[in-house]
Amino acid sequence: MASSPDSREFLSVVITVRNEERHLAALLESLAAQEPPFEIILVDALSHDRTYALAVEFAERHPGLLRIYRRFGSRGMGRNHGVAHARAAAVVFIDGDCIADSGWLREIREGLRHADVVAGQTTTVGNPSYGHLDRVELYQAGSDVTYPSCNLAYRTALFRELGGFDPRFITAEDIDLNLRAVRRGARLRYVPDARVYHEVRGTLLRFLVQAYWNGYGRKQLTEKQGALWANYRYRRLLTGQRSVIAWARLLAAFAGYFTRVVLAGDRRLTAEMPPGSLEDSPDPGSP
Repeated sequence: MASSPDSREFLSVVITVRNEERHLAALLESLAAQEPPFEIILVDALSHDRTYALAVEFAERHPGLLRIYRRFGSRGMGRNHGVAHARAAAVVFIDGDCIADSGWLREIREGLRHADVVAGQTTTVGNPSYGHLDRVELYQAGSDVTYPSCNLAYRTALFRELGGFDPRFITAEDIDLNLRAVRRGARLRYVPDARVYHEVRGTLLRFLVQAYWNGYGRKQLTEKQGALWANYRYRRLLTGQRSVIAWARLLAAFAGYFTRVVLAGDRRLTAEMPPGSLEDSPDPGSP
């Protein structure tokens, strides 16, 4: 029997964007079609295209659904700012260049009945020659903690207990958060039917630049969390590189990693979260 609207959990969907004019309308329309009740919180990192204007137009067409904030900063800072304004007992993250499957929030809700952290399936769309490569997985306490924050949900109370995303990260702030959650004893549940479609970078160069910064972020991760190499599945990592593009991505990531090794100096991350990384916010609850 289908659940009644009154029995469905209210959710806060948090989006951080910068210069996403090309993608934002499709994302917001895919969210408008989701199973209610939910709110959308969009944090614009001072875009200089029509991103903010498009968000305002959508908010006017859908009164009460979308709230917009403007704050410059890292992705972690933007997401933390969004959660600071969230009213729900669970927050769900998605990126500006994604589209949500019509059943996305329904499946996220089901996952949250069983776990405090839920990761959905992220499917890349775009150039097939470099858009469909596996993640470089990292396991902690039996859980893969590399599920990205473009399709991730957290109980708001747990997110706040953890201090939110660490804003010092260039990338890998989502892996860091997942690591801290699992080490705290939280259960991370993968829900493959909670699907999000993520557009791959438009050119090979942009794809490899992204891989470079992903490698840079992995080194930041080892600075903060300690040696993690023992938790990688090397055989799967190496056997998974089945194409020239896959090897190029891996080499770009290693280049980013060792750039951080050379240049970090006294900027190496410590285990302590920076003060004020998660802003004060109202208590979560239904609207």
